[in-house]
Amino acid sequence: MLWIKNFARISPTTSYVGNLFRNCESYTLSSRFCTALQHSETVQATDQAVNGLEQQQQRYHGLAPTKEGEKPRVLVLGSGWAGCRLMKGIDTSIYDVVCVSPRNHMVFTPLLASTCVGTLEFRSVAEPISRIQPAISREPGSYYFLANCSRLDSENHEVHCETVTDGLSTTLEPWKFKIAYDKLVLACGAEASTFGINGVLENAIFLREVHHAQEIRRKLLLNLMLSEVPGIGEEEKRRLLHCVVVGGGPTGVEFSGELSDFIMKDVRERYAHVKDDIRVTLIEARDILSSFDDGLRQYAIKQLNKSGVKLVRGIVKEVKPQKLILDDGTDVPYGLLVWSTGVGPSSFVKSLGLPKDPGGRIGIDEWMRVPSVEDVFAIGDCSGYLESTGKSTLPALAQVAEREGKYLANLLNVMGKAGGGRAWSAKGTELGEPFVYKHLGSMATIGRYKALVDLRESKEGKGISMAGFVSWFIWRSAYLTRVLSWRNRFYVAINWLTTFIFGRDISRI
Repeated sequence: MLWIKNFARISPTTSYVGNLFRNCESYTLSSRFCTALQHSETVQATDQAVNGLEQQQQRYHGLAPTKEGEKPRVLVLGSGWAGCRLMKGIDTSIYDVVCVSPRNHMVFTPLLASTCVGTLEFRSVAEPISRIQPAISREPGSYYFLANCSRLDSENHEVHCETVTDGLSTTLEPWKFKIAYDKLVLACGAEASTFGINGVLENAIFLREVHHAQEIRRKLLLNLMLSEVPGIGEEEKRRLLHCVVVGGGPTGVEFSGELSDFIMKDVRERYAHVKDDIRVTLIEARDILSSFDDGLRQYAIKQLNKSGVKLVRGIVKEVKPQKLILDDGTDVPYGLLVWSTGVGPSSFVKSLGLPKDPGGRIGIDEWMRVPSVEDVFAIGDCSGYLESTGKSTLPALAQVAEREGKYLANLLNVMGKAGGGRAWSAKGTELGEPFVYKHLGSMATIGRYKALVDLRESKEGKGISMAGFVSWFIWRSAYLTRVLSWRNRFYVAINWLTTFIFGRDISRI
C-alpha cells in the first residue's frame, strides 16, 4: 500500500472518491447541479464586468474639490468682456483660475465690423485668454478648457462640461467631465435675438464672433465675383449685390458705414463692371441709434444717405433663402443678410434653475451674487438685477460687462484675503460697497471718416456731444487705447495705416 500513499502525496488535490463522484453515472443529478452552479457564477461575473464597464463609461472625470493647503478655485464660464476682465483682475496668489469657454480668446467687438471688409485683420480683434491671464498657462492649478457647460450642480459645487469638437462629432466624440469649484462666476454672455422669426437662423449671419466676420467677408467677396460671371441675369446680379442689414443699433450702423466705405473706395476701383449695382439697405423697426439724441441721429441718417445706404423702416416677418418679407408684404431680395437686432438669454441660461430677472437673465443682487445659491456670481450680458433690488437691468454693453468684471474681481480678492475664498466660507464676510454703474458715454462710426461721440450719462444729461471728423478721430483713439494688449494695438495701428495707403485687401481666403 506504499505506492497508494506516495500517489496521494504527489497529487493532493486528486481524490479517487472525487473522480468517482464526477465520473459515475449514479451521480448525474449532482453533476448537473455543479455544472449549473459553475454557469451561474460565470454569468454573474460577466454581468459584473459589463456593469463595471458601463459605470466606467458613465463616470465623469475632471477637477476634484480643492484640499487644505491648496488655493481655492475660481471657475469662470465664458471668455467675453466680463469674464476676461475678471480673470485679468483676479489675484492669482490667492486663487487658482479655471476658465471654460467654447473659444480661447476674447473678441474686441467694437472693431469687429472693420474686419468684415478688410480694414482690419481678424487677429487684430482677438486676444488669447493666456495673454489676458498668464497664470492659466503657467500655474499648476489654473487651466483653460475648450468646452461648454451642460449642467450646474450648485448643491455639490460642481459644473458638468462637454468638450467642443468643432464639427468633428462624427470622428471625435465629445468628452464629458466635471469641475468642482469654490467660487463660480457665470459670464456666459447672451445670444443674438431672432424674435422667433422663421428663417433667421438658417439664412442670416450674425456679427458677434470672429467666425461670423469671416463668413460675412467670404460671402461678400463671393457675390462680387459671381456677379461678373457671363450669363448672370440682371435681376440675379442685383440680388447678389444687395447687402441687407437688419437692426439699426450701433453694430448695424457701424457695419453699414464700413460696408459703404468699402463699396465707394475699393469696389468701384476693382469691380468696375458691377460698381453701379451694389447696394446697402438698413432695416430698422423704430429709429436708428435710439440711445443717441435726436441731433446726432439726424446727422447719422444724413451721412448714411450720402454714403448710399438706404434706410427702411419696417418689421421682418419671414426670412427665405434669397429674400425677406416685411410686415407690409414687401419682398426684399438679398445676396448678403446680416442680422444685428440685439441679444437675449442663451439656451444654457434658460435651462438653469436659478431666479431670473424680468428679461430672462440670471437674477443677481447689488454684489453680483445669485442669492438663491451659495458661492455663485453672474456678470455681463447673462445677468440682470432681481426685481427685489429695485434696480433696472443694465444694458448689454461692453463697458457694463467690463466694469462688472472689474468690480467682481476686486470683491473676490477682498473675500479671499478675509478667509472667505473657499466654498461655504463667505458667510459673514464684509463685502464692501455694492456695484454702481456710471455710464461713460457712447460712440459709433458711420463711415466717410465721420463718427458720433456722446459722453453724457443720458440723453437728457449735460456733457460733450459731437459729430464729424473730430469725433471719428476720438473714436479711433479711444478704441486703440482700449485694445487689451500692446501687440494688438500695434496690429490695429498698422492695419489702419496700410488700409489708408494701399486700400483694403479683397482676397477671398
